[in-house]
Amino acid sequence: MKPHRRRAGFSRRDFLRAGGAVLAGAAVTRTGQAADSRKPNPWAYDVSGFEKTDPKLVRYRELRRFKSPHRDARRLALGPDGRVWIAAGNYVCAIDPAGNSVAEIAFAVPARCVAVANDGAVIVGLRDHLEVFDAQGKRQAAWDSPGKRTWFSGLAATETAVFAADSGSRAVLHYDRSGKLVGRIGEKNKDRDIPGFVLPSPYLDVVLHPDGLLRVNNAGRHQVQAFTVSGDLEASWGKPTMAIDGFCGCCNPVALAVLPDGRCVTCEKGLPRVKVYSLHGDFDCVVAGVESFSENAQTSKGDQAGDGVKASLDAAADAKGHIYVLDTVTSEVRVMAPKATA
Repeated sequence: MKPHRRRAGFSRRDFLRAGGAVLAGAAVTRTGQAADSRKPNPWAYDVSGFEKTDPKLVRYRELRRFKSPHRDARRLALGPDGRVWIAAGNYVCAIDPAGNSVAEIAFAVPARCVAVANDGAVIVGLRDHLEVFDAQGKRQAAWDSPGKRTWFSGLAATETAVFAADSGSRAVLHYDRSGKLVGRIGEKNKDRDIPGFVLPSPYLDVVLHPDGLLRVNNAGRHQVQAFTVSGDLEASWGKPTMAIDGFCGCCNPVALAVLPDGRCVTCEKGLPRVKVYSLHGDFDCVVAGVESFSENAQTSKGDQAGDGVKASLDAAADAKGHIYVLDTVTSEVRVMAPKATA
């Protein structure tokens, strides 16, 4: 893994100024007359050339797929018993390996994210607070909201700790299992050389890695970052590019998962695709490209700023190395396996 360092280049403000200049130049000719609208716009945002994936890069195939019992699926998590838990609409539901719904928890408001600890405890993130349930879906606790700006969007849990990605406050909150807030991870801190999260939209995720570090997506910086549980930034990798080996758009990747061998799975929106990177952040392969998510890609083109539900992807990996991919547009889960063993 590469040690982190500040990325050279211009700021988001510079980017917006440059974009304004480009738009102004595209709208008016040298003589001051309005440009001919019949001519193709050379500055048009056209990503069609990146919607095809080189088949040689795709090293996974679909084993099966199943629908979420409810619409507006947002996040998924895998339990130690092989069940898939999905936060969808005002519900969190459990699906067995055959795709059958076996449990359901209802809420008065939308469920934003879910995690399952190795002891079977189910932690659910609503927008402004967390709730804890046992493996049978019985509520054990409801924790107080940490603040007015809180917007939970991702969760990871162990037998002793819960890590909650709070997009609203741009931090990962570290709780013990009693609900006590232990610390805040990822906030801007010059003394600790932490640049802070840039989140144009509420896509902040957190996963636990076998090396003991947390992996967090810094979407606006187009990076994946590794933190200690005490909040030290150990490494960063990722780059902004339309090419397949990096991340494009305003804010990608939007979700993460970790394979048993330590490789990182990333999910992107806009150009919806799922990829695998090495422990050190080197591009490895594609799990599924844009052509696998045609409805998602079409929805992305008209997506507006909102709660990040319309068109995105989420993923989780099991002990066999299978990757479960959730399409938030179709509310489908696809189970992907390496081609060599599928």
